[in-house]
Amino acid sequence: MTQNDNREMARFTLMGTLFHKLGMFLMHRTAGQQVVLFFRALGSLFSKSRSFKTDSKNIIMQTFFTGVEIFPILFVVATLFGTVVIVEIMTLMGKVGFSDVVGSLMVVVIIRELGPILTAFLIAGRSGSSLTTYVGSMVISSEVDALASMGVDPIRYLVMPGLIGGSIATFIMTIFFSTSAIVSGFIVTKFVIFISGNALNLQLTWDYLSTEILKAMSMMDFVLIVVKPLIFGCIITTNACYQALNIPRDIRQVPKATSRSVIKSFLYIVCADVFLSLFYFFDYFNEISKII
Repeated sequence: MTQNDNREMARFTLMGTLFHKLGMFLMHRTAGQQVVLFFRALGSLFSKSRSFKTDSKNIIMQTFFTGVEIFPILFVVATLFGTVVIVEIMTLMGKVGFSDVVGSLMVVVIIRELGPILTAFLIAGRSGSSLTTYVGSMVISSEVDALASMGVDPIRYLVMPGLIGGSIATFIMTIFFSTSAIVSGFIVTKFVIFISGNALNLQLTWDYLSTEILKAMSMMDFVLIVVKPLIFGCIITTNACYQALNIPRDIRQVPKATSRSVIKSFLYIVCADVFLSLFYFFDYFNEISKII
């Protein structure tokens, strides 16, 4: 072996050592452990002890709990939010003479940004906290240990259904939120215009609003409509289960773990949204260059 070969081997050994230390550093941090839990939950789908009937039942129940039961409050919030956004955008853009960008603003505010975030916040505050309380109580009462002693994988039985069902429910509820915000918001706005005798001086029709929104949507919007809610759902359920599985054996720690679950879910959701918004920066720069 030549001297150059020895140098190459030493360099590769150094790089391997650095990556090993980086991996061990991340493994001892909360974010790294949650990533491991996420992949363990996905991997449990392919375990030899899996039961398609039981897993399907648990996933459907988790989807129903996360999505269907939260729909009434989500619909109310979406309707009020959509009404405020439509009134504010139509009023402001009409005053400054930029009525041609109404559709773009509606897409950015409702479909692209605040719609998915508000949906994820509602699910994290209700379903995520409930999941943490449920699993955390099982940990304290040693039910999780009992599952393991009976040969049942707690990750597959508890985390995996929450992960898949929660992600599916978050995606569906995000679509419902954006649709309700636009359609119900439009109906309420028209009702307000009728009651007030058009005191707001708004010229609003459904053909105009829907056409402007569809014209403003890009291919990236359709992609992230699917990707963003799924990522948010994975974040909420993985974080909720992690906080529950690592709870100290003290019943007084359950509300603390629940609070941590909600707060950290909010933080992770905002960070993920900022990262995903980077995909739009090239479009923003292109639009700015056209204007300049």
